[in-house]
Amino acid sequence: MKFYNPGFRPSSRALRAFTLTEVLTSMTLFGLVVICVISSHLMGLKMFNIAATKLSASNGARSALNRLRDDIRLGKLLDVGVRTGTNFDSLKTTGVQRGNALKICATTDTNKFILYYLDESKGKLMRSVSNQTQVISTYITNKIIFSAEDYLGNVLTNDLNCHVIKMVLEFYQWEFPTASAGSGGYYDYYRLQTRISRRSIE
Repeated sequence: MKFYNPGFRPSSRALRAFTLTEVLTSMTLFGLVVICVISSHLMGLKMFNIAATKLSASNGARSALNRLRDDIRLGKLLDVGVRTGTNFDSLKTTGVQRGNALKICATTDTNKFILYYLDESKGKLMRSVSNQTQVISTYITNKIIFSAEDYLGNVLTNDLNCHVIKMVLEFYQWEFPTASAGSGGYYDYYRLQTRISRRSIE
């Protein structure tokens, strides 16, 4: 049983409470911690979007490169030219062999071929086989993609079949896929360059 002692007085420490200044200071510090946590989270999301965009671009470029590499290595005849509409014009005997299309024949039969060409209206690199068209890469900005070169890197102007095919792809991709495109949009620019030769050079 407890009895009330009228002479008992609690110590000053027991009566002590938080002052208004201490409460405001604590709230300020807590607010700063919350702001730091949210800023770190937003920065992490931004870095994730940037990394995802670059990975997507590299995967698309790698896919285009692998498909073209396999076709060229197995090809018998390689012909760089210009595609306008549905027509392919070879540049073997008409000038510098730099164009937007590449014709690959697996045999000496020139009626059966694989055609890579740039669809300038859509900015897409296409692959056509037996009237079946497939998109290889998108958002292409350069007009000249293929060139035929010798082993020194000089662009050919003659009908030399033991050449190296150089491909240059310049393309862009949205930095933030959820953002609106246009004048206020953000884009990442990429450039892919490679040289590929046939497996058997004659």
